[in-house]
Amino acid sequence: MKEVVVHPERCVGCMQCMPACAAAHSRSKNLFLSTLETPRPRPRVHVGVGLFDEGFPNRCRHCDPAPCQLACLPGAIARSAEKNTVFIDPNRCINCASCAMACPFGVIRYHEDSTAPPGKTVAVKCDNCYERQLAGLIPACVEACKSGALRFEERSEALKRKTDEVARTVSAGAVPAELSPGFTLLNAMKRKQIELAR
Repeated sequence: MKEVVVHPERCVGCMQCMPACAAAHSRSKNLFLSTLETPRPRPRVHVGVGLFDEGFPNRCRHCDPAPCQLACLPGAIARSAEKNTVFIDPNRCINCASCAMACPFGVIRYHEDSTAPPGKTVAVKCDNCYERQLAGLIPACVEACKSGALRFEERSEALKRKTDEVARTVSAGAVPAELSPGFTLLNAMKRKQIELAR
């Protein structure tokens, strides 16, 4: 089953995934019209900043078992086996923050949402763009990510590709994997910053 896989070494911190996510979870499904909606749609993917100002797209991993689901007191969090997605029922959420405390990735936020009763603050997190997938589309964050830091692919394929990349770097006569010049420069800057920090 395909899922969103994060490749942090490719993130350039452009944050285009965030407005795309917010628009995908708006009533209008339109970036410009969504800014006029109440409550204002918010992203469910968040680009964090690393030690050397590099970007990291942080999103729900839909863990199995999911710590947030195990910690949810009113039983508002459930897993859909069909799309291997953990959902939050806004009607059952009591805003107790147990799920956020249990989440090891810090991806659960609290705010009003168009899916919740008016004026109610609820827990909100990535739903793998479930509605978009039902319509045959890929998740909005992946569609917006032009650097390839977010990809919609089989986890086994992503792990195999990464294993092959690592294996090529340690083989005799290894030739470094070719990245575009921009990524090469960005990664060289990150390495130098790490060396200077030591």
